[in-house]
This record gives sequence, structure tokens and C-alpha cells, in this order.
Amino acid sequence: MTMPSIGRLGVAENRSEAILNVLPLPVIVVGTDDRVVEANLAAQSFFQMSRSVLRRHKLAEIVPFGSPLLSLIDQVRANGGSVSEYRVDIGTPRIGTDKIVDLYATLESDDAHDVVIMLQEKTIAEKMDRQLTHRGAARSISAMGSMLAHEIKNPLSGIRGAAQLLETSVMDEDQSLLRLICDETDRIVKLVDRFENFADGGPVERESINIHSVLEHVKRLAISGFARHIRFAENYDPSLPHVWCNKDQLIQVFLNLVKNAAEAIGPDAVDGEIEISTAYRAGVRMVVPGSNSRVALPLEICIRDNGPGVPEDLMRSLFDPFISTKASGTGLGLALVSKIIGDHGGVVECESLPRRTIFRVLLSMQTPRDLSVTESNG
Repeated sequence: MTMPSIGRLGVAENRSEAILNVLPLPVIVVGTDDRVVEANLAAQSFFQMSRSVLRRHKLAEIVPFGSPLLSLIDQVRANGGSVSEYRVDIGTPRIGTDKIVDLYATLESDDAHDVVIMLQEKTIAEKMDRQLTHRGAARSISAMGSMLAHEIKNPLSGIRGAAQLLETSVMDEDQSLLRLICDETDRIVKLVDRFENFADGGPVERESINIHSVLEHVKRLAISGFARHIRFAENYDPSLPHVWCNKDQLIQVFLNLVKNAAEAIGPDAVDGEIEISTAYRAGVRMVVPGSNSRVALPLEICIRDNGPGVPEDLMRSLFDPFISTKASGTGLGLALVSKIIGDHGGVVECESLPRRTIFRVLLSMQTPRDLSVTESNG
């Protein structure tokens, strides 16, 4: 029998390694002693360790204590087959606390105990599909907002004016009824005003903004008011490129998200924490509705809180109008957030577990074309 030459074996190994390294998904191989014996480039990026460093560690040393991934490996070895598990949290302070992945594990070969593990972060495609639904709902509310503003606010103003005129002619025991009319009229006007925020007013003015200036402004507002009892942590990427946006609208977005986080934590929490982080994530691209072009969304801004989390039955419709986790909420705040971020060509998504809820906003960065268009219009 002809044996393959050492040279041919070397070429095959190099080719296998090259194929493994071009895969966009992290792949690692765990040996019989549960040490990492191989890792492709995507895995090295995911765990933020080089292959040589990874190979000095057992898997238990680089994933959370008691991680389901460890029992998954034992299951593969015991059954000799392939096993998949979905939505597993393997986040750590080193690689980030928002690493929810799907896992696929299998034996390297039938007669070996080395286990090949592939990790897949929650697909951005799922998030993109939801964004289109959220935006469509927000557009419907836009038309409703314009209609309500015209058809309801004017008669409400007349009702309130008439009640104020009657205050001077009714008996004292009836004053409370007039006050009730005025208060309820004011409450309805405030609700209509929130609908009116959805009305499309055409193109918004945009400028080149350092997103950290927006986030710091929001944090100062929160600390001086509704979140004075909560500890804030920042994890910023100082090299983040500027974003092309409307500053006031982004302040509204992140103030809303931070306020939601503070309300989720509650006023009586003694260990409440909100973390604001930014990062550059290359490779995230989105199809622009109505065209075949794709837009890169490399700017990631996350608002994380350690509140009780979002109920599972609300997760898929969280950004829809009239959906709220609060008993007294109108369900318009997150719908407005989705609309504004959508108008900026971005994506907003939520991932929630008890004591770890993350609202993640992905935006495109400023381009030379943005500046040139502004200069030509000016």
C-alpha cells in the first residue's frame, strides 16, 4: 500500500488550517484533558487570546464557572455523537458579559476523545428582521400621531378653557370636579404629545458627533435626577469614529434607555448598576430597505443593567407600540427609540436575563460623503 509522503501530509494540514481560519465562526478543539489544543482565528478573536495562550488553558479556565459548555463536552464523549445547545451564556469579564451563543459539539473522529466545538453568536439576521417590523409599526403610529394632534388637542383645549371659566361661578364643593376635568384634560394632552413625536417631519439635521459626548450628557442628566441612587460604569472605546446623526434625537434615545434601566432596577435597590459601553464591531452589515445596497454598522453602544430582566413573553414585541413592562407605561418609549434609530439607518436590540439586560444600538460611522453633502448643501 502506498503511504502519503510527509510533504503531502504537510500540505494537507496547512490547507485544513487555512480553511479553518477563513471560517467566520469560532472553532476550538478540546483534548482529552479538557485543554484547548486548537483554535481558529475567529476563536482567538472571540476569546481575546492567541492560540498559544489558549493552548495553555483548560476550557474551564476561560468560560464561566459551571458553564453548560463543560457538561456538553462530557455528553458528547459519553454518547459518541453530536450535540447542539442554544442561547448559552459564556460571557466573562475578559471577553465581555454579553456573549450569548449557540453551541455545536462533536467528536473529532470516531476513535478519539478530542471534541470540536463551534460557537455562533445570536445571529444579526434575526435582529434585522425584527427591525423592519418595528419600523413598520412605528410608521403607522406616525400617521396616527399627526391625526390625533389635529383632531383631539383642539377640542381638549376648548374643554379645559370652559372648565376654567366655570371655576368662578360654581360652588366650592364642585371645584374638585372642575379640577378633575382640567387634570384629566392635561393628561390626555401629554399622551397625544407623545404620539405626535412619531410624526415624520422630513429629513432631520445631522452633524458629526462623538457618541461619547452624547452618552456623558445622558449620564449627567440621569445622575442628577432619576438615577441618583444607581452606580454607573463606563467601558468606552476611545478610538471610536464619529457618527453622523441628530444629536438631540440620540440624546432622547439613550436617555430613554437609561431611564428604562433605572426603572427596571427600582428605587430601593442597594446594588443597582448601569454600564454604558461602546465598541467597534467590524463585519456587521445591513440591507437598506428598498434597495440592494448594504450599510456597515460597526458602532456598538450598549446599555446594561442588573435589574430583574424583561419577561420572556414580551421580548419579541418589546419595541412594538403599546407594549410596556411597566404597569403605568404607555408602551411608546421603546417604539420611539426604534423609530429614531431606524431613521438613522441603525439597529436596536435587547437581550435579557435576570440581572443582565442589555440594549444594544448599532450605528454607521461618519463617512467623507456625509461631510461633502453637507458642505455642498451649505
